Amino acid sequence: MRVNSRPDMGHLPVPAADAVGGFPLPARPRILIVKVSSLGDVVHNMPLVHDLRARWPDCEIDWVVEEGYVDLVRLLPEVRRVIPFALRRWRKRFYQGGTWREVAALRAALRESAYDAVIESQGLLKTAVVARAARRRPGAPVIGLANATQGSGYEPAARLFYTLDVRVPRQTHSVRRSRLLGAALTGMAPPEPPRFFGPQARSLHVDDPHWAGLPARYAVCFHATAGARKRWPLASWHALGQRLRAEGLAVLLPWGNEAERRVAEEIAAGVPQAQVLPRFSVMQGFGLINRAEVVVGVDTGLVHIAAALCRPTVEIYTATWRWKTEGYWSDAVANVGDDGVVPTVDEVYEAARHVRGMTA
Repeated sequence: MRVNSRPDMGHLPVPAADAVGGFPLPARPRILIVKVSSLGDVVHNMPLVHDLRARWPDCEIDWVVEEGYVDLVRLLPEVRRVIPFALRRWRKRFYQGGTWREVAALRAALRESAYDAVIESQGLLKTAVVARAARRRPGAPVIGLANATQGSGYEPAARLFYTLDVRVPRQTHSVRRSRLLGAALTGMAPPEPPRFFGPQARSLHVDDPHWAGLPARYAVCFHATAGARKRWPLASWHALGQRLRAEGLAVLLPWGNEAERRVAEEIAAGVPQAQVLPRFSVMQGFGLINRAEVVVGVDTGLVHIAAALCRPTVEIYTATWRWKTEGYWSDAVANVGDDGVVPTVDEVYEAARHVRGMTA
């Protein structure tokens, strides 16, 4: 059974130079990253920070991100300043004075420092506008994607705001895509494996009172996802949960809204002693993940966090291409299923046993 794959990361073209756009970068460049959402995409953008620091150990990095992910990006000690972006909320409160004050604060933050380079890895018009609004020293590049990758959101008009656009293969992993933009600046092939969080993330919230009373041994099953086609069948969760319970693991079921809570309750009804968890924040999720014996879940942000932490993780794919987001950097991460290929209970269970053995 092939539960993981290792994409060939070493043979993609790397734009050459210590100079981009015809100028040399200083020894301590100031660089702005614009990647605002979503949760999984923000996590997969994190290796870019480490790549820039590998080239310039003293570089100063700022990051524009959706306000809900500010604390997440702050887990990277290499990021000097996290600049919140709240377009979704601003659209709902367009005519309120507070909205325009926040927009003005964003603009002021972007103009506070003169950047030596800006990397916009979202590929959307709104984020390209933000990137181009940043103050830059003369000739400093704004680097972005020249093309879409298969199945990803991309707006060609964004290229109008770049000074350097980088073409990537149509089938490029989410992590690799942003790292290739960084390679256009560093002139270096991205080192493998990618790095994500700082070391503090591995103990974050493990002693949170929210998790008082959790079982000593448990599996977290992230069943919820925004897309109905990405879900794994209820009967499969029942069968998997029963097997995990037979091994002595409690099955814990998170949820994010009322519909997801009802699904969690349906799963719990078919698994002995399964627990539907209270609602928790993304940051509190670190404590839950870090204490888990295994994490099993569909293609969603918290599962990608578990994989980035190199916790024993099984990523289930049913209706999305596995090559886009699979965790390839650790033997403690297994990927099963694919677009239109729903994995069986046996495949997921054996993958869960495999990844637990990798950290025994």
